[in-house]
Amino acid sequence: MTLARLAALHGVATAYSPSAGVTVPVPDATVVEVLAALDVDAATPEALRASLAATEAARDARLLPPTLVLWRDGPPEDAPRQGRLHEDAPRQGRPPEDAPRQGRPPELPRPLAALPPGTDVRITTEHGDEISGTPRWARLPLGVHRLQARARDGRTAHSTLVVAPARVPQPSGRGYGVLVQLYSLLSTRSWGMGDLGDLRELADWAGRDLGAGFVQVNPLHAAVPGTPTDPSPYRPSSRRFPDPVHLRIEDVPEYAYVRAHLSAEERAELDALTGRAAELREGVLRKGELIDRDAVWVLKRQALELLWRVPLGPGRQAALRRFRAERGQALLDHATWCAFAERYGSDRRQWPEGLRDPRSAATARERDELADRVDFHCRLAWLTDEQLAATARAAREAGMAVGIVHDLAVGVHPDGADAWAQGDAFAAGMSVGAPPDAFNARGQDWGLPPWRPDALAASGYAPYRDLLRGLLRHAGALRIDHVMGLFRLWWVPEGREPTEGTYVRYDADAMLAILALEAHRAGAVVIGEDLGTVEPGVRESLQRRGVLGTSVLWFERDWEGTRRPLPPGTWRADCVATATTHDLPSTAARLTGEHVELRHRLGLLTRTLEEERAEDAEEVAEWLAYLRTLGLLEEGPRDEEAEIRAVYRFLRRTPARMAGVWLPDAVGDRRPQNLPGTWDQYPNWRLPIADAEGRPVTLEELAVSPRLHALMDVLRPSTAPPDARGL
Repeated sequence: MTLARLAALHGVATAYSPSAGVTVPVPDATVVEVLAALDVDAATPEALRASLAATEAARDARLLPPTLVLWRDGPPEDAPRQGRLHEDAPRQGRPPEDAPRQGRPPELPRPLAALPPGTDVRITTEHGDEISGTPRWARLPLGVHRLQARARDGRTAHSTLVVAPARVPQPSGRGYGVLVQLYSLLSTRSWGMGDLGDLRELADWAGRDLGAGFVQVNPLHAAVPGTPTDPSPYRPSSRRFPDPVHLRIEDVPEYAYVRAHLSAEERAELDALTGRAAELREGVLRKGELIDRDAVWVLKRQALELLWRVPLGPGRQAALRRFRAERGQALLDHATWCAFAERYGSDRRQWPEGLRDPRSAATARERDELADRVDFHCRLAWLTDEQLAATARAAREAGMAVGIVHDLAVGVHPDGADAWAQGDAFAAGMSVGAPPDAFNARGQDWGLPPWRPDALAASGYAPYRDLLRGLLRHAGALRIDHVMGLFRLWWVPEGREPTEGTYVRYDADAMLAILALEAHRAGAVVIGEDLGTVEPGVRESLQRRGVLGTSVLWFERDWEGTRRPLPPGTWRADCVATATTHDLPSTAARLTGEHVELRHRLGLLTRTLEEERAEDAEEVAEWLAYLRTLGLLEEGPRDEEAEIRAVYRFLRRTPARMAGVWLPDAVGDRRPQNLPGTWDQYPNWRLPIADAEGRPVTLEELAVSPRLHALMDVLRPSTAPPDARGL
């Protein structure tokens, strides 16, 4: 019981419930190791008793926790989302952030309400204003402030006070958009994989011609360099900065001046790189080759090295200086890590001892020695940020109400830039994963170090705040992968199986408050990927704060009753509804059963092929019959294109705020972009969008595809004018 008590005080579970009525105990050894990662010693009975006594004494003596949340009344829950806000745009229709709000006074956090009588409270707002005496809580501005409390008995507390709006911004109505893995979207101008130029073109075309209100992409986070790199966009080096591999080289402004500033030999080298890029592109589009991110980056890096020799004009220099000032230490750390990785490789264990600490004197000396390389990587981050901004601007100008939906991965690579620069915020020797469930009896280990909840709270959630602010710079919406991680994460100690992990709880109130605050400031919608095992109450908490969920057609059944497909009118409204995701079969593969055959060829089935085929065919037949019953699919022989259109008609009939078309579905692609449970057996994250025959399809071909236009037409509101954007 002593271990369980100590674990509970630190948010570490000693048992978990994978399903209703089932409780699984966590091994004591796991609990001890997880506590050790939080700097709590429970290795021996004596250490356990001492740690428990120290923890309880600290709790009893504490006047306030390190971070407090004050939710401020916002607009009614059904209020429409205001347009995307920008620094150069007036805040029309919204009062100043420090203006008093009408309505009921905010509910004080329990620790504040429980302060002893006579406690002196002083608040310093994030803008430096001082508030003393008895604070008028309803008049506090939104933001992250410092609170100091002094009780009559001499106890003091210094806490971070987060004042957040009640809900994140909402879509202004119902609408639709497209979902795509950017690398898979090649055009005739790509350098072997989809890039930000392609995304800008897609947004411009989809907004103007298709009436789409958004484009959702995979995480564009910076990858760990090396050969080969991990192709997964969900295991990045840094979530704070995008990867320059996504740059469209020809759109870098300095590209226009190469003839004036580069020698004939340098210009010839750049021309040769362009030619090799065309070969990469043609290899993917015409010769059946896989997308080779490493080869693309080799060419782009060499081209960017040449463009670096083109001097910046005064205005461009000023813009770069401003970007470096805005991103500050985070950018310097990221660029330093990139420079070190160039010299010593990305495995920090191979670096000189002194460089493993980002704040050491050795790191400072090495950074000075590599100043040119640090500057180069700062410039790459700036150029990528500029193209992200241009893409967001193109989406707005095309009439998209939401615009670009960026994706936040659940974690970072243990050897990457973020883990190096923010090492104190991560739990050493731990990895995030998932417990065993009906789909994976072995559980999962994702190889991502988790954030320490105690370190986040002590810092006022500074790493989390900075992360969100950077991601929302050019986002109309943010999708959060495994959004349940705002509440708890499954920690797996190094060297143990995923089945031997345990849950560690986070302060969900603080995580949601900071999310709401940063989304409010950016004017961005928030979408949570809440598929799989979801703890009771989580979806309700997310809905209360305006975070949209994710609903996939094949999973929406009356699980507590008939187990039949859920009628469209009973779907939740606060979600993005779609037919599939990057981790699931395409709709064509689902309807034809080809996904079962693929998993059989790769040895992934847990039952016989005949059993899997029979169950899959029964499920598909049930859905098709239901679509006919609803009048969404005509009677007659099987017609794949008509069936896919019927699936999306169904989604449009639900009350979902946003409906997403998986772009490969529009041309009948059979292949999943990622097949969980595989590594080398399947080309995860390396496939271009292709048609039903497996022939790669370019962006230009997508734009004139009759099949695509027929599918998108079913999503257009029948009563809307031809140019309606649907959101």
